[in-house]
Amino acid sequence: MKKSNAAETLTGYLFIAPLAIGMLVLTLIPIIISIALSFTSWSLVQGLDGIKFTGLKNYMLLFHDPVFLKALGNNFIFILVVPVTMICAILLAVIINKHVYWKDLFKVVYFMPYISSIVAVAIVCQVLFHPEYGPVNETLKALGVVNLPKWLADPHFALYTMMAITVWTGIGYNLIIYLAGLQSIPSDLFEAADIDGASPFVKFFKITVPMLSPTTFFLLVTGVIGSFKVFDIIVVLTGGDQSDSTTMMVFYLYQQAFVNLKTGFASAVSVILLLCVLVITLIQFLAQKKWVNY
Repeated sequence: MKKSNAAETLTGYLFIAPLAIGMLVLTLIPIIISIALSFTSWSLVQGLDGIKFTGLKNYMLLFHDPVFLKALGNNFIFILVVPVTMICAILLAVIINKHVYWKDLFKVVYFMPYISSIVAVAIVCQVLFHPEYGPVNETLKALGVVNLPKWLADPHFALYTMMAITVWTGIGYNLIIYLAGLQSIPSDLFEAADIDGASPFVKFFKITVPMLSPTTFFLLVTGVIGSFKVFDIIVVLTGGDQSDSTTMMVFYLYQQAFVNLKTGFASAVSVILLLCVLVITLIQFLAQKKWVNY
């Protein structure tokens, strides 16, 4: 019996070993190394002999760097993409689930931007939002708008334009998840509400929204984490220009590590990024006890 239990235990460890080793090598060890390097002044080109301990100097420089503070602020503004995307997705999911024929076709249509190459999406959006010849401004011009926005070329509009594009590309994923969640809601609840004479709005806010709260919590946590990792769309659309109006933390980290070759300084940025994600995620997990219904 003991041999059988030992064999089962060994089998279990063998199954989890690839994931555990991958997490150790690709996640935990790099995090520890990054934390250690954040207290040093070092560049990759200097070799290991160039590592010099500087204490909290990198962190002090960070919080006196206006570009970093701008990137941090942009990241917190960019989080607004998450609730906007979720609201649009849940409304579309409810409509498609009950009132639309050819549901599978609409799923594909909305999901296409999400699975498309971000480079292709960005190039299309550059054409659409071209300040002089883009279809968006041509339409606004036809409607009589005089002061046409320059969108991605304008520091005041660039970040919000990028946010709108991100909402458009992200709706499809959220929509599919919400549609799956709607399928798990017992029809008895809606039938009972119909018997009581509940309006569609009452059914939506009293049945649909509470029953989808676990799905909403999942999308909220993953969406917020994803909003802190945005990088590729910045590189393709603006390259972080426009007075750093679209620079965010990962892009700033990339510039410091691989353009300015400040590895120690970039490690400090990564630690701040990690702390931001950890704190916000912890707050979400603590708050979910009050509004998520399992």
